[in-house]
Amino acid sequence: MARWTNDKMTDELKTLLGSKLVSVVLYGSSAAGDHAGERSDVNLLVVTHPLKREDLHILSKAVVPWVRQRNPPPLLLTKEHLSEFVDVFPIEILDMQSNHQVLFGEDPLQALTVSTDHLRVELEHELQGKLLQLKTRYILTEGKSDKLWKLMVESISTFLVLFKNSLWIFNEKPPLKKMEALMKLRERFDFETEAFEKVDRVKRGGKTKGMDAIQVFEEYLDAIEALIERINQ
Repeated sequence: MARWTNDKMTDELKTLLGSKLVSVVLYGSSAAGDHAGERSDVNLLVVTHPLKREDLHILSKAVVPWVRQRNPPPLLLTKEHLSEFVDVFPIEILDMQSNHQVLFGEDPLQALTVSTDHLRVELEHELQGKLLQLKTRYILTEGKSDKLWKLMVESISTFLVLFKNSLWIFNEKPPLKKMEALMKLRERFDFETEAFEKVDRVKRGGKTKGMDAIQVFEEYLDAIEALIERINQ
């Protein structure tokens, strides 16, 4: 089966939804030029007028093959829900606003404003939650090298997005690329970034030969915990 491009997906959505489609927006690493090949998702925000059950069923013709390519399902929101989304998910909105390309329709993100208070609450909740999840998943690896590398590669993007968006708290606009944002944080807080750099290289296709997975994980976990503590302070 031929690979679905962003343009093909957009065309399918236009055909299936017609006048009910308001906007299609590419966001995240792909829009920022920070894509790590097949190990990175292609994220789409699809803004529509209210959809009925039959509309959702019709969408399966586009969403199912899209997900089969290991992409997450598009984020489906109406214009009204998008306004409510700002208060509940400020990190996601800020990340979209920083890195997005409008593939169809109007820009639905341009006029949205994020509250710093809401951002602080979500950052604390997400950082602590993802840290607990990382420790739990470590137990399940049994310390095996291949599972450890898989855990670190799968988790790094989530932590980098959260760290990147923490710069907004300090009234600093984050760089488009996540690792560049991490270096910006290093200028503000003195912490080690070498483990992040190693995991990022592996995610982008680099080799793990000569690196001790347990040692890298220890450095990775220490850096995450130190940075979370400093951000919370």
